[in-house]
Amino acid sequence: MTSNDYRRGVGVMLLNADRQVWVGRRIDRTDEAWQMPQGGIDEGEEPWDTALRELEEETGIAPHLVERVSDCPERLRYDLPEELRSKLWGGKWKGQEQDWFLCRFLGRQSDVDIATAHPEFDAWKWVDAGELPDLIVPFKRDLYRRLIAQFEEHLGLP
Repeated sequence: MTSNDYRRGVGVMLLNADRQVWVGRRIDRTDEAWQMPQGGIDEGEEPWDTALRELEEETGIAPHLVERVSDCPERLRYDLPEELRSKLWGGKWKGQEQDWFLCRFLGRQSDVDIATAHPEFDAWKWVDAGELPDLIVPFKRDLYRRLIAQFEEHLGLP
């Protein structure tokens, strides 16, 4: 498989002052599927600009309330399960290949507003980074584990 088989995207691991990670519960799922903000890169858009746009679109958090802490040194990839490939993105992609950014949230709880123009989440919370793989859909667990390992020095994990 080549990179052309994967939708290019970004993801944001957003930390609060206690080094907990922001997650939202997907509005389009019946199970407890939580995830960090992520999304596709528009043509001509740079990954960091996409990350800020997606974060604001999904969480209501304005770019000036975000500090860039670290970038994942490699693009991380996940494969969609076969049964989802034809249902997402017009069946064009096998999964996503993402640039990930670790960021610090500089705002207050009241700066988060998931009631956006096109909501993706129906709830949100802060969690310890070690909980992330258990909250995400199974096909993204390995990506989340790798991401935690990449940003480990910033997460304060035991």
